[in-house]
Amino acid sequence: MPLVEIHNLTKQYHKGGETITPLDQVSLDIEQGEFLSLMGSSGTGKSTLLNLIASIDRPDSGTIIVDGVEITSLSRSRLAHWRAAHLGYIFQTHNLVPVLTAYENVELPLLLLPLSRNERRKRVEVALEAVDLLDRADHYPRQMSGGQEQRVGIARAIVKHPLIVVADEPTGDLDPESSEQILNLLKRLNRELDITMLMVTHDAEAATIADRQFYLDHGKLVQRNNEPETALAGSGVSIEETP
Repeated sequence: MPLVEIHNLTKQYHKGGETITPLDQVSLDIEQGEFLSLMGSSGTGKSTLLNLIASIDRPDSGTIIVDGVEITSLSRSRLAHWRAAHLGYIFQTHNLVPVLTAYENVELPLLLLPLSRNERRKRVEVALEAVDLLDRADHYPRQMSGGQEQRVGIARAIVKHPLIVVADEPTGDLDPESSEQILNLLKRLNRELDITMLMVTHDAEAATIADRQFYLDHGKLVQRNNEPETALAGSGVSIEETP
């Protein structure tokens, strides 16, 4: 059974008298340990899909099942608890708290979980070591480079041992050298820790580190790889091989 099962997902927005449909009957299965990338021009629904999978937003129709739990049917309070325990999010702009050290920033999401101080310490140290920043645990964001800040953000995303990590343009604010380091780090964590990861990016080259690459086009999800053209039965979505 796939870790993530997305069935006939539709999301619409209404602006004036216009109806915008960034996602139109989208279906997708994601296996445990897969790394997927999602591309598309601005406004095509990449972040919309990411936020639906992250349970930050709700679809107008369709379902999302993660590890056997239909998150689209959970109440707001149960959804908040589920997200706190099972979802890691990597932001484009790091979103670190400037008055907290790297250690404290990584520890922050663990404060929502029923863990002892000793267990939190162990998890934070393991996460910082995984991103090669254990020696910077006492540093504040202002004392680190942009690439180091993003690595702290990645440590924060994995510290809960989440079911899935979503990354929204994780290299968008970085220089080319730092971007390459972050992409290599994401791929290493995906392989070594068996982390299931979905990354949104505008960079076609960055997208190639993923096991499977998709882009959104007029509300439809299209796959870019060497697999044969496949139509998802009953989904209204065609996954096509593209150059």
